[in-house]
Amino acid sequence: MPATAIDTDRLSLRPHRAEDFEDMCAMWSDPGVTRFIGGHVLSPEDVWARMLRYAGGWALVGYGFWAIRDRASGAFVGETGFLNLRRELAPSFGARPELGFALVPSAHGKGLAGEAAGAVLAWADRKWPGGETVCMIAPENVASLRLAGRLGYVEFARTAYKGEPVILHSRRSG
Repeated sequence: MPATAIDTDRLSLRPHRAEDFEDMCAMWSDPGVTRFIGGHVLSPEDVWARMLRYAGGWALVGYGFWAIRDRASGAFVGETGFLNLRRELAPSFGARPELGFALVPSAHGKGLAGEAAGAVLAWADRKWPGGETVCMIAPENVASLRLAGRLGYVEFARTAYKGEPVILHSRRSG
């Protein structure tokens, strides 16, 4: 299933394209972005693998990530969406889609993550009525924990992933 483009008041969300690669490399090489997402910057090779994973999600499971761009300027703002990473995690996420988001530092603190994630959750609610999505957040990532709560996510477990503490959340569509 191909990704659907989504527009919000300030943002345009669309499937990733090869021309997003340089913008993604810039974002994922910033320690402020990766501090709570893996804890280390990504190489261009890692970013390319990420892009392929996004495209593969749409092809194999019918959902994935969107590139986020500012509607007025066209500037790359970040990305958001759902993945099934088959994480080695207890308790397991199983087949539930996992919400994720990352924004460039210049977009932090402007409500853009909530606007983008809210738009993809509205998409998910239409796609999976009564379905459940999950997310995993580092306990130190206070901003993302607050946003998850505003989006309707509720903590269901605290565990470790790759040796680091994480908080697992779930949300059922309305």
